[in-house]
Amino acid sequence: MTIGNAATTPTLVIIGNGVAGITAARTARRLDPQLRIQIVSDESDFFYSRTALMYIYMGHMRLQDTEPYERAFYAQNRLELVRARVEQIDTAGKRLKLAGGSEFRYDYLLIATGALPNRFGWPGQDLKRVQGLYGLNDLESLEEATQDGAVKQAVIVGGGLIGIELAEMLHTRGIHVTFLVREENYWDNVLPREEAMLINEEIREHGMELRLKSNLKEILDDGAGGARAVTVAETGEMIPCQLVGLTAGVSPNTGVVQNSGIQVGRGVLVDRRLRTNIDNVFAAGDCAELRNPGEERGTVEQLWYTGRMQGEVAGMQIARLSRAERGHSLPDTPYDRGIWFNSAKFLTVEYQTYGFVPRVPEPERTHVWIDEKRRRLIRLVWETNGPDTRVTGFNLFNVRYRQEICAAWIREERPVDYVLKHLERANFDPEFFNRPERAFRRDYKNRRGMVPA
Repeated sequence: MTIGNAATTPTLVIIGNGVAGITAARTARRLDPQLRIQIVSDESDFFYSRTALMYIYMGHMRLQDTEPYERAFYAQNRLELVRARVEQIDTAGKRLKLAGGSEFRYDYLLIATGALPNRFGWPGQDLKRVQGLYGLNDLESLEEATQDGAVKQAVIVGGGLIGIELAEMLHTRGIHVTFLVREENYWDNVLPREEAMLINEEIREHGMELRLKSNLKEILDDGAGGARAVTVAETGEMIPCQLVGLTAGVSPNTGVVQNSGIQVGRGVLVDRRLRTNIDNVFAAGDCAELRNPGEERGTVEQLWYTGRMQGEVAGMQIARLSRAERGHSLPDTPYDRGIWFNSAKFLTVEYQTYGFVPRVPEPERTHVWIDEKRRRLIRLVWETNGPDTRVTGFNLFNVRYRQEICAAWIREERPVDYVLKHLERANFDPEFFNRPERAFRRDYKNRRGMVPA
């Protein structure tokens, strides 16, 4: 059976109902009211915020509270939601084959299938109570495993943002957490040493064990198909546990494009207009890899806001093509992420970053200040050209700076002296907080043998 559209109605089919897919649908609908839009997902009926999964588990929110749009929104905007799994893409015939044998016809296709937790072939990785934390299925598995109190100990393999979220979730239920982190400090494949060491301290202050320079060797079976312990590769030590979290990053989910003719690298390869190598086929979000002209390796950007921006560009490009078929024109706008930023929480540490902060900054091109209680941190990074400087990045722990101001300083290539002088402008902590800018300037000048202002 073929499920499709009337021959005269151009149809956009979107695989995936995450932030990229839904933003593309919204944008395409706004720019082309005549387009038929069908959104296919086998995960959930409605778009929800993946970043809020931990709050559902911790009892702070219900699933419906994490849905950015009222459920009536989809019908009001004529977005057809289809709960199904796509098994194959026929780009020559412009058809999708669904599990169960039915087919979808499309005129325009957007692949927005997100990512999957990394697995590296560890023995025992397919046992029960071994999982990642990316989507609703993972949340449901975690709830099922821990709801009856049978899990007393958990091991989390890998660091980063997903690992710390999973640790906090389990910690709220009294489950003891041990981290296995292969790096010298937590997330120091991203963070400079000073920042990473503060995260080490934060984890240990919460009563969690942090095993650094430690790799997983094997997950042991309890005899009933579930996890009972892990062994550490370096020492052979066995750590008892009833749950294992695999949080060693995620990779683009590209399985649906196999044998379709759509080119894949690490992700589905696209240009700056989110176009694949096949006409009228686009990809956006965590599954997409942006080709970099002149470079062998592309860029995979797996953040909420980059997924939203890519979805918007894909929706605009698809509407532009659809409208052009009817003799109308729309602006041709490529994807431009702008100045990089990100924010997260490591238990009680709020983290912000703007621009580019290398994991090993050159000492003469950075300044980091940490308060006496080791709770707050400000790092400034810059480039030099002879005597001239230009600020290129900020890291902040438990200090809140305005994105638009930091991004403007980076974009405008403001010198260090200018940023130091105007640093208070960026701070938006409540007025009763002790502002750290004066201490940062004083520390900067003291370390460089300058006379403090």
